[in-house]
Amino acid sequence: MSAIGAIRLYVSRQASSFGHYFFEQVVTMLFGWIPTVVGIGIRAVAYRMILTMRGTAAIDSGVRLRFARNISLGTGAYLDQGAYLHACPHGIRIGDNSLVMYGAVLHVYNFRELPQAGIRIGDDCLIGEYTVIRGQGGVTIGNRVYTSPFTQIIAVNHVFEDPRKSFVEQGITAQGIVIEDDVWLGAGAVVTDGVRIGNGAVVAAGAVVTKDVPPHTVVAGVPARAIKQIDGVQNGRPRGKIYPPVSTTKEAVI
Repeated sequence: MSAIGAIRLYVSRQASSFGHYFFEQVVTMLFGWIPTVVGIGIRAVAYRMILTMRGTAAIDSGVRLRFARNISLGTGAYLDQGAYLHACPHGIRIGDNSLVMYGAVLHVYNFRELPQAGIRIGDDCLIGEYTVIRGQGGVTIGNRVYTSPFTQIIAVNHVFEDPRKSFVEQGITAQGIVIEDDVWLGAGAVVTDGVRIGNGAVVAAGAVVTKDVPPHTVVAGVPARAIKQIDGVQNGRPRGKIYPPVSTTKEAVI
């Protein structure tokens, strides 16, 4: 491959056109490194040139953005240092007061132009450190959903039915993932393609979710199975002091 061909391929995976790539890179080069609250304030204004802000959002230094014109941030949204958002069609939308923490990767990865691709995150969510969300099949996350560190939400699966062919030659399935409101995903949990997690459910640390989870159900294990219904009946006393919840208002998180 020629050098020009390699550059064209690279740019096509980073932005919708060379012009958008150049402009987004210039803006992030000029303003993306600035530390402290000074940088937060500058990016709150300057980054409106390359992405959509539906109000005031906070973007820390060192955040990597690709296809930035396909990213939309709600009022009070926060992108922590080291987060990586790759929003190739059909983009990433983050709701009001939602936080994307250090090292998280949100990658639509829609190089096949799948019409259902994209990542949609509701209001008051927390995407924990080093969480990975892949959105080929479409990922829809409701309100007040928390993912603990190293969670993986992967809306794509490889086909490997034909032993005569490599799985690379057999294509993919991309059914999508839906996580309803008030769900907590424990550290290291994995949610596979085609799964729906119901309202108020809890996924235990390290669980691998391969089937739908009913509302208000705790699941654990590999593959994940129901171990408890959340019915308001307390089984035993808590093992430690219960502290009040932290406010997730804009004033508290920015």
